[in-house]
Amino acid sequence: MAHGHKSDEKVVFVGDSRVRKGNGFITPPDYTAYPGKSEAFIPNFLLKEWMVGVVVLVGFLVLTISEPAPLGYPADPSASVIPMPDWYFLFLYEYLKLPYASGDYVVLGTLGVSGVAFGALLLVPFLDTGKERRFYKRPITSALMFLSIIAVIYLTNSAWTHYTHELEASGQKPEHIQREEEAEEKRAQGLPTSNAKQPESEEIAIVDKDNPAMETFKKATCISCHAADMKGQGNAPGLRGVGDSLDKAAIAGIIKNGKGQMLPMHDTAIAAGVTEEELDQLAEWLASQKTAE
Repeated sequence: MAHGHKSDEKVVFVGDSRVRKGNGFITPPDYTAYPGKSEAFIPNFLLKEWMVGVVVLVGFLVLTISEPAPLGYPADPSASVIPMPDWYFLFLYEYLKLPYASGDYVVLGTLGVSGVAFGALLLVPFLDTGKERRFYKRPITSALMFLSIIAVIYLTNSAWTHYTHELEASGQKPEHIQREEEAEEKRAQGLPTSNAKQPESEEIAIVDKDNPAMETFKKATCISCHAADMKGQGNAPGLRGVGDSLDKAAIAGIIKNGKGQMLPMHDTAIAAGVTEEELDQLAEWLASQKTAE
């Protein structure tokens, strides 16, 4: 607007000086540029933690789908077994053996010490309010962390060492070792080693079912383990299609000398009235049990 009575003065409109010019969207500051600061919890930190959790969960799902959990032996109260928890609980297992965490002090060991430990963990955000995040600048918190790690490693090692000594003293073999050996035997026999349900396949028929060797098979008490239908039962494998992996000489050797958990059946068959010629015919007939092409 013009000043005074000068009509020839240039008029300039400046608008309302009380309204500041906007700068548009302002990018939030990078908190990592400031020592002692951290990024915003919501949504930055929360989103990162959620993404890490999703990746870990997917990894667990892949493992559970690709490798089914192994099943142990049926519970047997009469068996002499040394109980042991999974490896990630070994330090707690060993801790509860300590004199002041078991027996008359079991309440102190289970509720007292554990309550103090977890209570301190919950109070850490309220007690450690310093801005410093470098571990060597936080001596008390770092010392407690390293002490906890050392205690877990020491207790885990002590539990496993004591367990191995007990096994040696009692002459026992761990169950997982027994399962591995049984899996190797099944693998050698061409049998599935997984506890997972196997895909259904076309049933293998008995070759030359009317052969006289079938009666020898029953007379030699082979049916007590391999069943009358030759499908096997218990730990004994089925004999349908056995000729695909074993020839006559190999089968005759198993009958005479046994293999794995199978005991020699030659003397038992002879005692049952089976002749050497019939055993030879039986081995030949079993070798002919092959999968139809």
